[in-house]
Amino acid sequence: MSRIATRFAELKSQGRGALIPFLEAWDPDGPTSMALLRGMPAAGADLIEIGMPFTDPMADGPIIQAAGKRGLAAGVKVADVLTMVQDFRRCDNKTPIVLMGYLNPILSYGPQRFCADAAVAGVDGLIIVDLPTEEADLLLPYSAANELDFIRLIAPTTDDERLPHVLNGSSGFVYYVSITGITGTRSATVEHLEAAIPRIRKATDLPIAIGFGIRMPEQARAASRIADAAVVASALINTLSASLDADGKAGAGTVEKVLDQVRELAAAVRR
Repeated sequence: MSRIATRFAELKSQGRGALIPFLEAWDPDGPTSMALLRGMPAAGADLIEIGMPFTDPMADGPIIQAAGKRGLAAGVKVADVLTMVQDFRRCDNKTPIVLMGYLNPILSYGPQRFCADAAVAGVDGLIIVDLPTEEADLLLPYSAANELDFIRLIAPTTDDERLPHVLNGSSGFVYYVSITGITGTRSATVEHLEAAIPRIRKATDLPIAIGFGIRMPEQARAASRIADAAVVASALINTLSASLDADGKAGAGTVEKVLDQVRELAAAVRR
């Protein structure tokens, strides 16, 4: 079993859902994002999602866009993100790591080479935001050959007829984008989620994670109860950015402020 499948099986046996916090690679610099990555499992992260900075992040709102700009300004490259995961694996070989990013940097790196290098580094899954289902063969053969889970995004507008088509070839878990729009702008209601998730469960046996718009501990708790996991991104990035000084540098308390927030979210999910 993959690390992702193993982790979800463990949590199912415990009768609870997962917390998946997000961090943007090299935001605001390499050492700070590395400290966050290393600290998240002990703070309560069940899986971790790492954003790969890109110049045109079409699905991201202003908060994560700014994080990506800080990462790019710090000089991050795709190879640096993979090195970051490789360094993490020296201390943690159990926590699943998912990379979330856009297709263009992967095409530039080379899809086959990227998937091979990601697997060697210790990456477990990929979420490629702007890869159309109809063009999945640009990446899916290489991710499958390297045993990387290929995680699909399902939107509220994905109808029952299209669901099986979008989910074809997916593995690891399904990422439900709970709102129509960009990240960090608004939140879906519990009523919406309670109606949407059973519809997706009819189409797949994979665990379902809910993302986009989950900010508060109680929202994370509700999402992990209705589905199988809650993804929290913009709220954590917002805490990080608020702790930076006037020059955009991390302060003495930046890492702990973000990890404290992860602890609060994890406590809610575990209640």
